[in-house]
Amino acid sequence: MTLFLLSLLAGVLTVLAPCTISLLPVIVGGSLSGEKSIRRALVVIISLGIAVIAFTLLLKVSTALINVPQSFWKEVSGVIIVVLGLTMIFPALWEKLPFLNTLNKDSNKLLAKGYQKQNFFGDVLIGTALGPVFSSCSPTYFLIIATVLPRSISSGLIYLFAYALGLCGMLLLVTIIGQRIMGALGVASDPRGIFKRAIGVLFLVVGIAIFLGYDKKLELYIASNVFDVTKIEQTLLPKYLPSSPSASITPTPVSQDSATATSSSVVKIADSLPVSPTSSPVSALKPATIANIMPADARIMMKNAKYQKAPEITNPSGYVNTGGKPITIGEFRNKKVVLIDIWTYSCINCQRTLPYLKQWYDKYHDQGLEIIGVHTPEFAFEHVLAHVQKAVDDDGVKYPVVLDNDYGTWNAFGNQFWPRKYLIDSDGFIVYDHAGEGSYAETEAAIQKALTERSQILGDSTTISSGVVSAKPVSIEAGSPETYFGSSRNKYLGNGTSGSTGAQSFTLPTKLQSNMLYLGGTWNITPEYAESKSDAVIEYQYTAKGVYFVAGASTATTLEIQIDGAPIPAAIKGADIIVKGGKSYITVQATKLYRLIDAASASTHTIKILVPQAGLQAFTFTFG
Repeated sequence: MTLFLLSLLAGVLTVLAPCTISLLPVIVGGSLSGEKSIRRALVVIISLGIAVIAFTLLLKVSTALINVPQSFWKEVSGVIIVVLGLTMIFPALWEKLPFLNTLNKDSNKLLAKGYQKQNFFGDVLIGTALGPVFSSCSPTYFLIIATVLPRSISSGLIYLFAYALGLCGMLLLVTIIGQRIMGALGVASDPRGIFKRAIGVLFLVVGIAIFLGYDKKLELYIASNVFDVTKIEQTLLPKYLPSSPSASITPTPVSQDSATATSSSVVKIADSLPVSPTSSPVSALKPATIANIMPADARIMMKNAKYQKAPEITNPSGYVNTGGKPITIGEFRNKKVVLIDIWTYSCINCQRTLPYLKQWYDKYHDQGLEIIGVHTPEFAFEHVLAHVQKAVDDDGVKYPVVLDNDYGTWNAFGNQFWPRKYLIDSDGFIVYDHAGEGSYAETEAAIQKALTERSQILGDSTTISSGVVSAKPVSIEAGSPETYFGSSRNKYLGNGTSGSTGAQSFTLPTKLQSNMLYLGGTWNITPEYAESKSDAVIEYQYTAKGVYFVAGASTATTLEIQIDGAPIPAAIKGADIIVKGGKSYITVQATKLYRLIDAASASTHTIKILVPQAGLQAFTFTFG
């Protein structure tokens, strides 16, 4: 009886869960066009409840669907909601669909007309489409399908029915309240007017958000900043779970193959599963978490509905800090939490994240964290193992680094950015994802949660450190874009022919245009870089606080650097600038990023680089 009541309560709480609350406007709004709004609400909600039960049973009995991830069903739901939204915005669109005229034109038009008037089939479709989405937000739901149903079909059906009843009852209450509010405002008086089209737009927005995964961001915000009702269930479950072995709260080992197949697409920002902020061992059974209130199969099933399994390191080209031995993500499953950092050593944005990564490694490595740097090169010189090894040594990086020269791992994760961090929990799921710089405190909090859960799953007594690491704050004030010298991307070339390769002679203009690259002298333009052929000049009028120059040379080349026609003042000179004899210089040989300007705030200046000899290879200017 207690689990029946808890299942009923779980259905009620699911309506308020962060992963479904963004869908409530669709249900409320979708039942507001027409006089029989309560009837329409019942059709939508009953269809949803039936879909939840049918979807659950289908998953349990169909081996063909066992490896289909929950994200697939959400995408299908998103597409259906988008289509329904379009038919509301453009009513004539439904009748013009080609398939409606292929079998029986008159009868199909009648069906379409009836749909537009009564929306019965549309209501059923809305509820059915949302069923799988509402089947992924409750620990109790996953406990039912993972432990109770296999043991007793009759008990499982009773608890599943209770869950659906609580869900539908709460949805009906919310819908009735919403309808009365909207009715009092008089906005739905014309079911065929602008309000219905507005609901169509709402459907369109929500459907696209579900399909693209943006509902995850809203879920993360609500769970982190407002409330997360799943924690209520997690608190109640240990009190009300039956004492039978199949519902034991003792964690069991999880096979690496027990979860569904890996997909190569990556969920964007996803919140980590709720874990109580405590370092107590799992044997104490104090924290109410997914890790210690659920059997392993139920935990894995719930995570599979919320997150994506991490792909494996793919087609590596070499290793640093591993003693030459290969390293995989899978070898840490059921053992450690893994933070993947996709970076490249000439990227200033990547370099600015390294102090945090190094401190996290020192702080949490002994507590179960492994960091794997995936070095995906932007330029050809970054493919060389010796160059990456030197960069790693110079930066004091201790954790393993994998060379991803063929972009195998980059593509497996579906990545598009440097740097990019993916946090993979001990069960092998991507529970946090961040692109670019910043969000360091948020990332560290996600690490602590994942480590706490790992400790509880493994039943050890490791104390997870609290607080956040600190590094020199960096504010980015760049008003100028990253600017490439090579023909494949030199769209900001102010003189000469953009996109053209080979030797070219350049003449500097008397007046420079902001944020454009100007060359003087003879240069050989290649797809990746411009190489000086004799005395040459580079000029650029920028707006930023920092200026960085990626360059190399076959033999050591000393370049004079000027700002607004004068030497760089000591107060703003970058770390690689040397001031000597009243002039400012850098010496270029190793192909890497050189720091030229490091001012306290952004301002507009013209930087000029005097190249005295052939052989300089200029790749890019970046600004910060």
